[in-house]
Amino acid sequence: MNKAISAARAVEMIPDGASLLIGGFMGVGSPHRIIEELVRQGRKHLMVIANDTGRPSFGIGRLIETKSVDRLLATHIGLNPETQKQIVAGEIKAELCPQGTLAERIRAGGYGLGGVLTPTGVGTIVADGKRTVTIEGKDFLLEMPVKADFALLGARRADYNGNLDYTLTARNFNPIMAFAGATVIAEPDEIVPVGVIPPDDVVTQHVLVDYLIEGRHVYGR
Repeated sequence: MNKAISAARAVEMIPDGASLLIGGFMGVGSPHRIIEELVRQGRKHLMVIANDTGRPSFGIGRLIETKSVDRLLATHIGLNPETQKQIVAGEIKAELCPQGTLAERIRAGGYGLGGVLTPTGVGTIVADGKRTVTIEGKDFLLEMPVKADFALLGARRADYNGNLDYTLTARNFNPIMAFAGATVIAEPDEIVPVGVIPPDDVVTQHVLVDYLIEGRHVYGR
């Protein structure tokens, strides 16, 4: 099966109101072509789950400035004042989650676990409305798993089967998000023949990837 499709075709599969796991850290490792196509096709009322919302006019910040996002689950929004404005105005309903906790919630969703027990946030407003579990005299918060309709990933390379590798810290949230999206769409910089990516360099295995965005560079099979 050839998994490579255009960004336009991929976004046609994403309806208004969809929940999206979007990889990246301040836009590094984000699927920028998919994001731009979401903007171009005018998707609205999205639920975005990501580390952050990028910067103004960059990365997920593009979805914020076009008011495409209704709900947000992220670790911080400090470098995007437009996100802050929309939250204060009630245009975005946001949940901020500690970074490590968010990573583990996504992992739990992808691995089929019932939740995550963490001491982070105990005794703070983070704990409001959440169950507390005491183990050996220590309190932990029960944080629920996170999954989404789609996982949108950025990658360095893909082969035609859909195996992915990443560039250094551009890896960030992408590999764990691959487990937690009902449909996984990866945007590699290039698509190469099977065998070009050394097996030890494969981080996300092809069985997790449903579609590839046609790369900027595509080499013969």
